[in-house]
Amino acid sequence: MRWTPSRQAVTWIVLFIIATVLMQRVRTEIGQVHVVLLYLLLVLGASSGGERWLGFLIAFAGLFAINYFFQPPFDTLTVTKPLDVVVLAAFLGTALVATQLLARARAESTRARAHLQEVQRLSTEVRDAELLVESNKVTDIVLASVSHDIRTPLTAIRALAQNVASGAGDPRAQAETIVEQVDRLTHMVANVLDLSRLRAGAYPMNPEPNTAEDLVGATIREFGGVAGAERIRTEIDYTRPALTGEFDFVQSRRILMNLVDNALRYSPADAPVTIEVTARDSRLLFRVMDGGDGIPVAERERIFEPFYRPQGVAPDLGRTGLGLAIARRLAEAQGGIVTYEVPEGGGSVFTLSLPLGKIADLGPMRTQDQPQLTIDD
Repeated sequence: MRWTPSRQAVTWIVLFIIATVLMQRVRTEIGQVHVVLLYLLLVLGASSGGERWLGFLIAFAGLFAINYFFQPPFDTLTVTKPLDVVVLAAFLGTALVATQLLARARAESTRARAHLQEVQRLSTEVRDAELLVESNKVTDIVLASVSHDIRTPLTAIRALAQNVASGAGDPRAQAETIVEQVDRLTHMVANVLDLSRLRAGAYPMNPEPNTAEDLVGATIREFGGVAGAERIRTEIDYTRPALTGEFDFVQSRRILMNLVDNALRYSPADAPVTIEVTARDSRLLFRVMDGGDGIPVAERERIFEPFYRPQGVAPDLGRTGLGLAIARRLAEAQGGIVTYEVPEGGGSVFTLSLPLGKIADLGPMRTQDQPQLTIDD
């Protein structure tokens, strides 16, 4: 028998009613944390097995049930304690975010299945068979890495929700931490989706003439107020006409931001991070140089693999290991490339190479700590 959306909706609604009736009978013997966690499980189940609207329906029904049946005074919508408001807000926020994330994951899973079917249809050729094997390998890596990286914020959210429900700690501070963890999950899911679209060749690009100086200036301004931003230096070659390239400004800025952020995090706190811009052989080169320890030879290509972290780095830095992988693929999507090299004096150099565009004459070269630029983007 086919499991239709209407049958799924009826099933989860019935389960919600049964759970509510059972807990209502023993509500004096259980705490709010047990009620909140059970309703969150129902929201997750309804969202993963049904449609987004079903997850939202269970979430708001759970909000009503918690307030009416399980918060004193019972059988009324009156809220007498500020802590009860925090519990309701935490439950609703977590439930809605979880529903949204699962809906995105289901949509991405549908697109992935469609893509896999297309690959299988063409797998009679050797090249397509190799692509299929690679796709399966990446899927395994994604599942293993995402399951590990998602565990930390979910564990934190659960612990904080329990504290809020039991009245332990500062409710406002814990609510703020829950929001931070949710933002971390959202950022991780967005990066995974971006990587998936880049691999499928479905990521929109808008290459057009832009100047290197504008791109560098916009990148540096993004680090305003960030710890270590004063270490950023720039060197732009003004001995030749203006350096102009054909590239997507927004996505190229994202690439440079990833490279600069990587350099700031993995180099000594007193070492400068230099952005050097030159032109060579019809290519526009952005070199991000730092004074760190460098990367071992065996790892110099692996650092561009999704979810890869260098050896010796703590497994939980709030990062998913996607920055360099996304940077390289964003560059390739517009005819560029991101490479790594070790200079003679040590450290690391990441180079973003983009197509060089038509150029015009400007003044002499200058070196500056923070370029004073005006960008409209």
